[in-house]
Amino acid sequence: MNEVIESIKKYVRAANYLTVSQIYLQDNFLLDKKLTSTDIKPKLFGHWGTCPGVNFVYGNLNYLIKKHNQSAVFVLGPGHGFPGLQANLFLEGTLEKYYKDAKRSEEGIAYLSKKFSWPYGFSSHSNPEAPGLILEGGELGYSLSTAYGAILDNPDLLAVCLIGDGEAETGPLAASWHINKLIDPASNGSVLPILHLNGYKISGPTIFGRMSDRELTSLFTGYGYEPFFVEGENDEIYEKMLETLEVCYRKIQDSKKSKITPPRLPMIILKTPKGWTTIKKLRGQNIEGTILSHQVVMPNVKNDNEELEALEKWLSSYQFEELFDKKTGFSKEILDLIPQDSLRMGDNPHMFGKKYKDLILPDNKKFEKAVDKPGYLQSNSMRLAGAYLRDIFSLNEGQKNFRLMSPDETYSNRLDDVFASTNRAFVWPIDSNDKDIDRTGRVMEMLSEHNMHGLAQGYVLTGRHSVFTTYEAFAQIFSSMAHMYVKFLKYVRDTSWREDVASMNYLLTSTVWRQEHNGFSHQNPSFISGMLEKQNDFIKVYFPIDENTMLAVISETLSSKNQINTIVAGKTPLLNWLSFDKAKEFVSEGLGIWDFASDQDPDIVFVGIGDYVTHEALAAIDILKKDMKELKIRFVNILKLTAGVQIPNLEKYLTDDLPVIVNFHGYPEIMKSILFNVKNTERFSIHGYKELGGTTTPFDMQIRNQTDRYDLAIEALEMLAERGTIDKQKASELAGSYRNVLADHKTYIINHGKDPSFIENWQWRSKSHPGID
Repeated sequence: MNEVIESIKKYVRAANYLTVSQIYLQDNFLLDKKLTSTDIKPKLFGHWGTCPGVNFVYGNLNYLIKKHNQSAVFVLGPGHGFPGLQANLFLEGTLEKYYKDAKRSEEGIAYLSKKFSWPYGFSSHSNPEAPGLILEGGELGYSLSTAYGAILDNPDLLAVCLIGDGEAETGPLAASWHINKLIDPASNGSVLPILHLNGYKISGPTIFGRMSDRELTSLFTGYGYEPFFVEGENDEIYEKMLETLEVCYRKIQDSKKSKITPPRLPMIILKTPKGWTTIKKLRGQNIEGTILSHQVVMPNVKNDNEELEALEKWLSSYQFEELFDKKTGFSKEILDLIPQDSLRMGDNPHMFGKKYKDLILPDNKKFEKAVDKPGYLQSNSMRLAGAYLRDIFSLNEGQKNFRLMSPDETYSNRLDDVFASTNRAFVWPIDSNDKDIDRTGRVMEMLSEHNMHGLAQGYVLTGRHSVFTTYEAFAQIFSSMAHMYVKFLKYVRDTSWREDVASMNYLLTSTVWRQEHNGFSHQNPSFISGMLEKQNDFIKVYFPIDENTMLAVISETLSSKNQINTIVAGKTPLLNWLSFDKAKEFVSEGLGIWDFASDQDPDIVFVGIGDYVTHEALAAIDILKKDMKELKIRFVNILKLTAGVQIPNLEKYLTDDLPVIVNFHGYPEIMKSILFNVKNTERFSIHGYKELGGTTTPFDMQIRNQTDRYDLAIEALEMLAERGTIDKQKASELAGSYRNVLADHKTYIINHGKDPSFIENWQWRSKSHPGID
């Protein structure tokens, strides 16, 4: 055991030295001569404080992996500790595999150190251009949920997740401890969380760092874990860590054979000083174990001789010359500790998407709906989605590579058909009154959008497929996570040695236009605005309007790779419009002219983007065509928008001179930016959600935001009268009659509490409308 500990200590010393070298040095990397200011980088970046703990954990895990021949991945929560992780990727030889200059030689050490946090070099934080990473970690709180996502349906995989005590204060991380209650140890891999308590954030103490061992034990026991503490001086902490890892490993293996409910798996609370092994004091101030060791220790070292001498002393304390020889490289004890190539944590195939398999998709013919008369029979696109996902679960049962992530809304979102094929996952006690729930279910439900996203990210980036569904308004809860994932995926796509992965698929429902009963708090379509603001052509937003378009959309998105797809669809019945062949054509193109609702040589163009607003745009056309038969109208439906990409050939659809009324599902501003480059933009009128809502009726929601059929018709009349296309007097009379209908509607809903039947039961080419005939 003493020999093992000495080997690990040497490994950690080497990793610490390389970490410090990355932060500070641009020359003299082996301290061959006295350190001078010219050896120091002109700008110092990087965080030292958490790195020695990262190196300590990584070194000890290497021994455990090699001893048990265990496939393992390392998920680093505090991504600012990347120089430590990078040092380990270098030491184990993984970095050289993907960056040929990162050889474990004197030249390689120079390359590693000089390129860290350097323009066009290595990033200061965890990033997808580094091998073995599925989490950026710049925004804290997502490490544990991502680790749990990685081990789903990977029964032989161990994910060790190092969580910073500052990170542990975040809301997403606090809730993610509960994911253990969804994970069956027998059919999934295992997560070993390590909470790293070094006591400080940037400028103050951490909450967890000031909690007593009794309080911490109570907390994590209550979460359902068996906590183990690791702390001590010198050899003591190394002995304790080896012993604890072995105990935890045995308990994890035993859990796979047990059906005990609830399972109680281990976690480790590691206590080390902040900036462990740095200089103790400088100018009478404590450095190690304080906030002064959090980021760059001694940031003025280039221009301060006292700090320069302290840095040299600090580097020398690791006695790197005992660990590395210019001719022979790193010492045998260090190299012997590193697992063989196939078991290196940084090169684990799961972390590159190498386990990816295409989904087996259902035959679309099974789900096609005949549409003999557009706008007549009822449609429910979310019911169609539920049936489609049900079959995906059945068809891929052998592969076990698909999961539905849902924050307690599977029933509410009309996806409950999936429970004909699978259940919700739960390993805590199950009551006799519970429905559709068991240990091995493949629907992950937890009322935390953050953790559903973390599970989806970990699952997708390790080579599997998922759909993440939630209420549209609550997508904003994980909006920042989604934007971080956009950044991560951008580099995944551009990094040659990363494999293709399934697209991240968001299914947003319970949308703004049918949240009238829940009120203003539930009316928020801004997630799609944020996605469409990006300048990445792999981000797509879909707006299916009926069952056949949903079928075309969901089959396209679930067969795509390396994209971020957002599907926005209401869950209440509307009308069927398109045959499946037309739907597939329009989804592929992104848009199309609906011939049955359009005339040749039109006077005006209506555009619908989104199911409920398309419904209203068509109703407006219906009204206008009844009351002014000579009017010629074209209807265009947009089913797909791609971020950062102008819709191709848009003027072919919208013409370059006719007035255009756009009825958009979300905020009008985003459509204005998309249409910015179209000719004669002054002829456009963009309607959408204007942040006017409340507890009301569905049609009143449209009226409040002027996306309803009558407001659209009024505006069309005014635009055409202004152009001289129609008689102004007739236009004024018709507009007045439509305004009367709107006034009557308000009186009606106040008295009756619901929309009148002629609104609720409208069909295309209906015989009449009130206030006109």
